Amino acid sequence: MSGGYQGKLAFIDLSRDKCRIENLNERDAKRFIGGKGLGLKILWDQTPAHLDPFDPTNPLIFVTGPLTGTLCPTSGRFAVCTKSPQTGIGLDSQVGGYFGPEIKKAGFDVIIIQGKSENPVYLFIDEGQTEIKDGMWLWGKSTSKTVKALREKHSDQKLRVASIGIAGENLVKYACINVDSHEQKQRGGQAGRGGAGAVMGSKNLKAVAVRGSKRVTYADERRFKDAVKVANKKISTDSFIPKRRNIGTPIWINPMSELGILPTKNFQHATFPLAEQISGERMKETIVRSNKSCFNCPIQCGKQSEVNYKGERIELEGPEYELLALMGSNCGIGSLAAVSKGALMVDELGLDGISSGNVIGFAMEAAEKGLISKAESKDLRFGNEDAFLKMIEKIAKREGIGDLLAEGVKKAAKTLGGGSERFAMEVKGMEMPGYEPRGSWGMALAYATSDRGACHQRVWTVRAETEGKLGDRFSTLGRARFVKEGQDERSAAYSLVVCDFAPLGVNDFVGMLNSATGFDLEEGEYLLAGERIWNLARMYAVREGISRKDDYMPKRLEEPLPDGPTKGKRISKVAFDSMLDEYYELRGWSREGIPTSSKLRELDLGRVL
Repeated sequence: MSGGYQGKLAFIDLSRDKCRIENLNERDAKRFIGGKGLGLKILWDQTPAHLDPFDPTNPLIFVTGPLTGTLCPTSGRFAVCTKSPQTGIGLDSQVGGYFGPEIKKAGFDVIIIQGKSENPVYLFIDEGQTEIKDGMWLWGKSTSKTVKALREKHSDQKLRVASIGIAGENLVKYACINVDSHEQKQRGGQAGRGGAGAVMGSKNLKAVAVRGSKRVTYADERRFKDAVKVANKKISTDSFIPKRRNIGTPIWINPMSELGILPTKNFQHATFPLAEQISGERMKETIVRSNKSCFNCPIQCGKQSEVNYKGERIELEGPEYELLALMGSNCGIGSLAAVSKGALMVDELGLDGISSGNVIGFAMEAAEKGLISKAESKDLRFGNEDAFLKMIEKIAKREGIGDLLAEGVKKAAKTLGGGSERFAMEVKGMEMPGYEPRGSWGMALAYATSDRGACHQRVWTVRAETEGKLGDRFSTLGRARFVKEGQDERSAAYSLVVCDFAPLGVNDFVGMLNSATGFDLEEGEYLLAGERIWNLARMYAVREGISRKDDYMPKRLEEPLPDGPTKGKRISKVAFDSMLDEYYELRGWSREGIPTSSKLRELDLGRVL
């Protein structure tokens, strides 16, 4: 490869205790870029239809992009790809921090882990050399203690570690993979959504530890550095970046509540009377001690916080907006200290905080409706901090009702019955994040059509809708095109891999991609690659039985909101179906949501599929 890539893939077989190294296929790199795209292509090739996600042959793929570990701002990211145990379809989870660049420093673009060890192990990668080591002594440890223990064992405080907590060990369907979870100044990250941590646990793999010193080269270093200068200037002069740096993602708590978009009490309401108490501004005033940054990121949106919760001194990163929304307002918790305690718990136990808050909010409503007994719920109700925190641990340990909740809200509702399916806030088995679609109609379509289940990161319509860029805020007009085009653009960006928060355009990304790798892609070709990647993800889902019936919105969204600035707002099935029909037409898919053969030929996917 001319530059950007290291040109190597490591295949690790835990069952046979073997590793083989292969060269990166240049054609695949050009067509699928890296990160999300290349990971999903490998996943397609490596898994037959209807494979159990916990089958040892399901690959766990750590995949970087051509801009990972480079001078490009926000280039500290990589993707984790696998078949999700939560949804049964393909999963790519984007992760920040420093682990991704370290994979490149070790000499690899991709690490593909298959098989299952007989006993707990960890994978140690040192300057391109791989070794599967005994991990029994790490089993049962929290994520931060795992990082600390491995750094001490290998006498290297800069060793980069991706690990699971006990939630992953116990195969909780939304267990995550934590990366460098106890850094004080440098940001860690989570492969948070979809249960990649459970796949890792099913392989008896506790951690992956990586170190290396190889540099990333560029096809045209001078032109690449010039493109980087332009990108850095755009970031430094963007008017919103100082707000991100000062407050971080929690800056959205107050605005979302004021606009009637903040999930409250399991999406029964969209505004939270105690929003100010868990807001980013309150965090800044009371608990934030310093900023944290991912590799080569000038934005520094991460926050190192210190909290006193009932006499216990807590240090943590965040909490971020999504956890404040899902574990705060969605559970009726108005205490910043309690939410911070919960945020630390899910990080240490290795749980996706979005799904955890959503599932617990669902359980609170189910308990209040008498669908969960008091003996099982332990007085679980909205606003009860103690019961909320205890339930996090019960889920991670699969104790009592926590065993059912560990399966996710879709299965929990099916098991509990009693009409609970109507207030199970999920799509394709993945719990909805922190934006109420009745206050932002485009998000209903974004959640329904997301390639990994309900997700706000594939495209975010909220700002465009509330700022009037799409016309009438409560309308279906223009939403389908906005969602489709946003999904394609983000698919390409998540394959580079770069951050959502970088205020950069397609021209910036294409310039850096071409000068790094030696490619000569036009902007249209780059966006076509994003569309190709999105359709590959869809075909993977179709292969697993996904169609229009699975592109739904939760039934609760058909009910009018009872109060707040969005009082009376609802999304009718007719309105939703009209958006979905238009979306399928724009995509070149059938009315059942299946990519047509002509669309696949147009995207040069025929030979892949």
